[in-house]
Amino acid sequence: MADTAVNAALGAAVNTAAGSGSSATVAAEPLLQLDGLTKRYGALVAVDNVSMQVADGEVRAVIGPNGAGKTTLFHLITGVVKPTMGRVRFAGEDITGLPAHRICQRGLSRTFQLTSLFPEMSARENTTLAAQARHPRRWQPFGGSGVFSQARAVGDAALEQLGLAHVADRPAGLLSHGDQRLLEVAMAMSQQPKVLLLDEPTQGLSVEETAQAVDTLARFLDKARVTVLLVEHDMEVVFRLAHKITVLHRGGVIADGAPAAVKADARVQEAYLGGMD
Repeated sequence: MADTAVNAALGAAVNTAAGSGSSATVAAEPLLQLDGLTKRYGALVAVDNVSMQVADGEVRAVIGPNGAGKTTLFHLITGVVKPTMGRVRFAGEDITGLPAHRICQRGLSRTFQLTSLFPEMSARENTTLAAQARHPRRWQPFGGSGVFSQARAVGDAALEQLGLAHVADRPAGLLSHGDQRLLEVAMAMSQQPKVLLLDEPTQGLSVEETAQAVDTLARFLDKARVTVLLVEHDMEVVFRLAHKITVLHRGGVIADGAPAAVKADARVQEAYLGGMD
């Protein structure tokens, strides 16, 4: 019953989008598609002609050595920067160059490498605020209590899914670093995204915190109906969570496919994995 209530509170929009692909035509269309995405800064090519398709419900990792263009790629997808060339399509719509807030409203939510919370507010207040920001009636002068109640229910459900219900009333700044990273994911989920972009979710965590966070994320992804694009430096995390992996090197794609195939790719081992067996 608890899982049913949590899934319901997180919103029919996500479940409907994930479960509506009953026809072969709808199922075949990627939820997120990048076509020749390129970003140049003068002579520097940060992202070089990247094309990728992410299916509905897929967990896709983007990996590569430092400076490979991973974070810039996230910036391009989420509208933080505009591409020099190429297109981003989301749910069949061209969203290339749209402002970041409009892309978020369409159903893409993101976490960042550095923790971005309101430390003096409770975990519950952080997720409630995130849910309110996406609510269609957030600016209407009447019915504010209803909007708040709905936002709080959605935020509480996200905290439950990420294993944070027991710290809901604790100030975010007093949480462990591992719980702060999970709280960021809960805030992103409070916006009821169709695609969740996780940028280095285990960065700065100890070995023990990483193991706990990955266990929580794995359980969450098993239950949640959300598509995930993940940038992560820890290969154990990547191979545990990802269905498919795209490898960037010097801004371009050098490998793309199932984890086992990517792990065995000689180009990947040379460029990034250091000759992993």
